[in-house]
Amino acid sequence: MNRRPSGSLTEDLLPAFHQRMKDELTFPLAWGTSPIRDFPRWREAARAEVEAALLQPRTGEEIPFAPETLDERTTGGLRRRTVEFTLSRYGRARGLLLLPPGPGPFPAVLLLHDHGARFDIGKEKLIRPADGDSRLAPALEWADRYFGGRFVGDALAARGYAVLAVDALGWSERGPLSYEDQQALAANFFNLGSSLAGLMAHEDLRAAAFLASLPETDSARTGALGFSMGGYRAWQLAALCPDLRAAVAVSWMTTLKEMMVPGNNTLRGQSAFHMLHPGLYRHLDIPDIASLAAPRPLLFQAGAEDDLFTPEGVARAHARMRAVWESQGAGERLTTTVRPGHGHVFTPDMQDEAFTWLDTWLAGA
Repeated sequence: MNRRPSGSLTEDLLPAFHQRMKDELTFPLAWGTSPIRDFPRWREAARAEVEAALLQPRTGEEIPFAPETLDERTTGGLRRRTVEFTLSRYGRARGLLLLPPGPGPFPAVLLLHDHGARFDIGKEKLIRPADGDSRLAPALEWADRYFGGRFVGDALAARGYAVLAVDALGWSERGPLSYEDQQALAANFFNLGSSLAGLMAHEDLRAAAFLASLPETDSARTGALGFSMGGYRAWQLAALCPDLRAAVAVSWMTTLKEMMVPGNNTLRGQSAFHMLHPGLYRHLDIPDIASLAAPRPLLFQAGAEDDLFTPEGVARAHARMRAVWESQGAGERLTTTVRPGHGHVFTPDMQDEAFTWLDTWLAGA
C-alpha cells in the first residue's frame, strides 16, 4: 500500500491540506469585513499592513535622486533620454525617458515591464532601444509577441505623454537573472531580513516620484501602466502611492484562492517571488490590496483566454473591487474589461482603449 499520509505534498508541491489552509484565510482587514467603517481610516490601517509586509522600513529621510543624463537624442520627433538616478538607498539605476516635442509640463506615465521569463530586456520591452543596441532584436520580438508589434511607450509619447521605464532588479542592465536562480535570490533577500518583492514595490514608488519630480512633467497628472507582472506592479503602486493619479493594469488580477489551484503558474515558485509579500494574505485578499487605490481611477484589462488566471478569479476580483469603489460613490472611476478571444497579451485594441482611458484621467485632467 503506497498511499501517502494526509500531511504530505501534492504533485503540484502544495501541501495536501492546502484546502484547509485556504479556508482559514478570511481576509479580516478587507473593506466591509474590517470593523473600521470610516474609509480613510481603513485605508490608512490597511496600507500600513501592506507596507509592513514589504520588509522595506522607511529611513525617515529623503534620498536625493541626483539624476544624470547619459544620452539624449531626438528621433521621430521624440526626445529620448537615458537617465541614471538614485533608485533606493542601495544604489542607482538607469531609465529610458521619452518626451514629446515642446517644453511641457506633460502628463506622465511610469511604464512597468513584465516578467515573461526573459531577463535580457526589461525597460526595452516597452520603449524601443536605439538602433545599433544589441537589445533591439529581442525587444522587437517581444513587441511582436505581446503588443501587436507596438512599443507601448513610444506610442504613448507620440500621444503627448512623458514616459519612463526602469529595469527591475535582475532585468537588462540590472541582470540578467536566470529563471532557475530566482528562488535563491528571493531566499537570500529573506535571510537578509528583506524581500525581493518588497524591494520591487519600493523601487516602483521611487521611480514614480522621480518621474513626477522632473521639470518636464506635471506631478498632478502622473499615472502608471503595466502588463502581466507589470500590471501587478501598476495596481500595487496605485495602492501604495496616494499621489498617483491613475493606473492601468493589464493581465494581472485575480482572487488568491482562485489563483492557488493545481496547475497555476504561481505554484511553480520562481516568478511568484517577485509578487510575494509574506503573511499579507492573512489580512487582505489581492483585490482588497488594489482597493487601497479607491476612489482614484483604475483600469483593469484581462483576456478571457488568459491561462494564467481563472475566469472565476478574475470575475470575483473585479466584483470585489467594484463594491469598494461604489461604496465611495466612485463606481465610474473603476473600469474592468475582459476581452473574448484574447489571451495573456496587450494587443493594439487593448492599448487603444487604455490610451483613450488615460486621456480622460490624465491628459484632460
